[in-house]
Formats: sequence, C-alpha cells, structure tokens
Amino acid sequence: MVRSRALAHCGLVMLSLWLCVHSVPISVEKAKDKPEVEQLEPPQSADTGLHYDRYLREVIEYLEKDPHFREKLKNANMDDIKQGKLSKELDFVQHNFRSKLDELKREEMNRLRLLIKAKHDLREGNGNTLDHQALLKQFEHLNHMNPHTFEVEDLDRLIQSATKDLENYDKERHDEFKQYEMTKEHERRERLKTMNEEDRKKEEQHYEEMKKKHANHPKVNHPGSEDQLKEVWQESDGLDPEDFDPKTFFKMHDSNGDGFFDESELEALFTKELEKVYNPENEEDDMVEMEEERLRMREHVMNEVDTNKDRLVSMSEFIAATKKAEFHEKDEWGTLDQNPAYTEEELREYERQIANEEDNINTKTAELQKQREELERKQEELNAQKSGLKQVKFKLNSMIEQMSLPVIEPGGAMAEGDPTPVVPGNAQPLPPGHQQQDVPVPGHS
Repeated sequence: MVRSRALAHCGLVMLSLWLCVHSVPISVEKAKDKPEVEQLEPPQSADTGLHYDRYLREVIEYLEKDPHFREKLKNANMDDIKQGKLSKELDFVQHNFRSKLDELKREEMNRLRLLIKAKHDLREGNGNTLDHQALLKQFEHLNHMNPHTFEVEDLDRLIQSATKDLENYDKERHDEFKQYEMTKEHERRERLKTMNEEDRKKEEQHYEEMKKKHANHPKVNHPGSEDQLKEVWQESDGLDPEDFDPKTFFKMHDSNGDGFFDESELEALFTKELEKVYNPENEEDDMVEMEEERLRMREHVMNEVDTNKDRLVSMSEFIAATKKAEFHEKDEWGTLDQNPAYTEEELREYERQIANEEDNINTKTAELQKQREELERKQEELNAQKSGLKQVKFKLNSMIEQMSLPVIEPGGAMAEGDPTPVVPGNAQPLPPGHQQQDVPVPGHS
C-alpha cells in the first residue's frame, strides 16, 4: 500500500479508513505546475480487499487532482469527512473531473449489473434461492437510483461504505484464518479414521514431531520493540546496532517518502522475525499461518503506536513510541503455536455444523435420486404407452387396407385408377369392351 504524498504533507489521511491497504502517491509539485489541465489517465489500482476497490481508488485519485478539492482536503479532518462536509465540495470540482466521475459511476453500475446477473444465473442454475437483500448490498457504495451522474450522495455513500467495510476487514481475515485452521484439523482427524491402527499411530507420531520441529525456533522479538528494530537495522540495513537512531530508521524504511509508515511498510519490518519461524521449504511450516502472524504483528504495533487511529504511523508517533518504557522490554512474541486460533469446543461445534451440512446434502441428494427414479419410471411408462399406440395404429391400418373394396362406376365401369377386381373362382377377367350377359336364375322366367 502506498499513501498519497499530497495528503501526507497536509497532515491529513485522505479517508484513511478507506485506504487502509493501498493508494498511489500524487506529486505535489506536478499538481502545482499544471492544476487545471492534467491528463485524465487511468489511475493505477491496487487491491484493498473491497469488491468495489477499483471504483473507490479511481474516484479518490481523480478528486485529488482537482485543485479546489485538494485545497479543502488540506483543511479538513476525519470528522468533517465522515459527517459529509467534504462531500459538499464536490459541487465545485472542475467540469472535466466531474465528467470523468460520471463515467466511472456508469462503468461501476454496468459492472455490478453484470455481476448480479452472473450470480443470479449461477444460483438459479444450481436450484438455489437468490438472496436479494445480499445482492442489494453490492450497491450500497453508490446511489443506484441515479445510474448516470456522480453526485454528493455518491461520495457520501462511498465514504460510509468504505469506512464500515475496512473497519471489519481485519476481523474477516481473522475469521477466515480460524475456519482454515479448523478445516485443516478436521480433515486430519477424518483422515486418521480411515487408517488402520498401525498407520494411525505412525501418522500421529509424525504429526507431533512436526509440531515440535515448528515450535523449535529462535526467539521472536516483540514487534516494534527496540530489539526487533535494531535487528532490522543490523541485518537488513547493515548498520551497527549501537548507532541505532529512530529518526534515521524511520526515513530509511518510509519507502515512498511520504512521512508515514503505512500498513505494508510496517509489515515489511517483521520479515526477519517471521523468517525465524516459517520457511516455505519446511513441511512443518504453513505459509497461511505466516501471513496471519504478520497481520497480528501489524495490528499490535498499530494499537501501541498509532495514537490518532488513522491506520498510519507518523514520524512523531514513531519517535514517541521509542521513548516509552515498553519499547525497551525484552519480552518474546507469542507465536501462533502458543496462541491457537480456536478452542476444542469451537472445533467440535464446527464439526457439528459440517455434519449437519453433510446430512442436509445427503438428504437432498436422496430426494433428488428418488425424483430421478420416479421420472425414469414415468418415462418408461410413457415409452410403453407410445409403443402400444404404435402397434394399435399399425393393426388398424392393416385392417383398413384389407377391408378396402374397388369403387364401381355407374354402368359397370371401374373407376379409373382402381385396381383390377378379383374374380371369384377360376374365372378369368372379361376382356375390355366385352359386355357381361345376364345369367338366368332358376325359378324365374
């Protein structure tokens, strides 16, 4: 994550709760040189974890390019931003930037519509009920009743949604990690159930050996402590720990030079500590756990050092932290193997949920199988009926053909085109033009 340099020099974090993960620096000098005719290039984008990340980032970066808005931003504080006072300045943003914001909103609306349609088609195809309330939440960051223009309400909604969502972002990551850990343990236990006693003992023994091997690592310094920073100073920077200077350290590791440690810059300071515990080449080390460890370290430092809670560490905050007694403490950091993500009771509850879900799936599968069998039986009956109807039709046609008689025209002539009549006995057909003579009948004169 990179923080905007223009905002940092003003002493204000541009919607800091929005951009707790990423942003792109804006050159103050360039903005002063050409404020009104900046080229509207597509801003760079980085992932905040929000589904509307690109839209959020582009809106912020185009607003930062407007001289009037940027000036108002310098004099604003976080309360002003949250209460919507800054949003009202949108009416004074230059026309070319407003037009671009309108375009961004229309693109976002189209993206959301396609997303909703895809989700709808997918759920309907799987026979699942569509959660319309959940789908409507996809639009909370903009006014979807006005899909064409970007207005003050859109900026207000963007601020409120991003603030709320990013405040919960770390919690969601912790919850995902907790579920990951429980799933991993559940699958391990289920796998053991399929083994014979001898293989199960071997597997359990191997598991315990890997746990011990993972826990056998060098001391992990408390993140943000003197020992931890001096280790970075020595091993990463190649400097003598006796010459450690907090101000110099801060400037060296403020990678974008904006005067703040953002979250990614802070997390980079923990790499040496994490390498003591995790190695991607080791079977016993889980890289997902390493990222959770990194997140825990960053949160700890933010809680201790970020006094104004803007999710950034200024140089003054950093220097003040190095003067506290806690900075010099030698306590070791408790890693995840010492702080499990879940309790045994939570794991049992999770397994019960999985079992219930499996039962529901099995029940539904059985019902669908019955429905399939019933449909197949009905199809067979229909096929049998169809076959029977064909046989009846064939017999009727045969009978009709056998019962067909020639049509005799008045005067004894056979209708043209009719077949030659069959003459009873051995009599031969009369030759053409020969008239049939009347034959006297006995008993008549």
